[in-house]
Amino acid sequence: MSDVTAVEQLVTKYNALRTEIKKVIVGQDEVVEEVLLSIFSGGHALLIGVPGLAKTLLVNTIAQALGLQFKRIQFTPDLMPSDILGSEILDKDREFKFIKGPIFANIILADEINRTPPKTQAALLEAMQERAVTVAGNHYKLALPYFVLATQNPIEQEGTYPLPEAQLDRFMFAVNLDYPSFSEEVEVVKSTTSGDVSEVNSLFTAQEIIDYQQLIRRIPVADNVIEYAVTLVGKTRPKSQAAPQNIKNYIDWGAGPRASQNLILAAKANAALRGKFSPDIEDVQKVATGILRHRMIKNYKAEAEGLSIEEIIHSLF
Repeated sequence: MSDVTAVEQLVTKYNALRTEIKKVIVGQDEVVEEVLLSIFSGGHALLIGVPGLAKTLLVNTIAQALGLQFKRIQFTPDLMPSDILGSEILDKDREFKFIKGPIFANIILADEINRTPPKTQAALLEAMQERAVTVAGNHYKLALPYFVLATQNPIEQEGTYPLPEAQLDRFMFAVNLDYPSFSEEVEVVKSTTSGDVSEVNSLFTAQEIIDYQQLIRRIPVADNVIEYAVTLVGKTRPKSQAAPQNIKNYIDWGAGPRASQNLILAAKANAALRGKFSPDIEDVQKVATGILRHRMIKNYKAEAEGLSIEEIIHSLF
């Protein structure tokens, strides 16, 4: 199949996928879009939202519609790395046998990742970066495609272990979940308090998703679009000559080179899912907020003046 035909087929399947997800998930279109963008780009996503906004249901529904194996890990302060990676046990023949932990699946929901100590966070982050885990000196490859969707509750900060900047940088997107609108909430209450159960059909196989991820990487990008993405990321760094005055005033640290790579990858995916054969500057701007949001650190002046990170990012376009 030619790449042109493959892109056209991807658009059809993507629209059908959105329809399947809508059977269960009401609203949250932006959130679903960014999660799917990160899956098709081969990245991971961090969902930030208060409890009860259907984060778990969203991931479960997406996993079902994509035809992938899904596991949920509830992070707690006493969780150990072996609880998620798996451990070696002595079997009846007195041989050591490795029992795989919940990290061995295609889609992992890391629920409340900031609730667990750094040692366990690091075990998950090795799997995210290397697509492999090391247990008792043995190296185990994880099945592809591999996608981690971590959630964080922005309210409770007591008894939490915030992710360090270097680990936040491993997430391609940071996605903010807001409360549903009045009409959406009415629909949610109607559908969840009746006996009706929506059946979600699997539209993809694991191999198809890997093929689409490779297709998206093959999409050509014009030099001016790459230069725009790199310039945009350069503007977020307060010590850079390209940084505008408001960045120097309100930002302590800007985004690193991984942000530039992710901007182009996500722009390619955004273009492909809309039937375009090459991304333009609008595609970069469309994905910029989700990619830069968690890579820029505001200073106390921005906090004092009530400036949101989204406003600061939009001022750079």
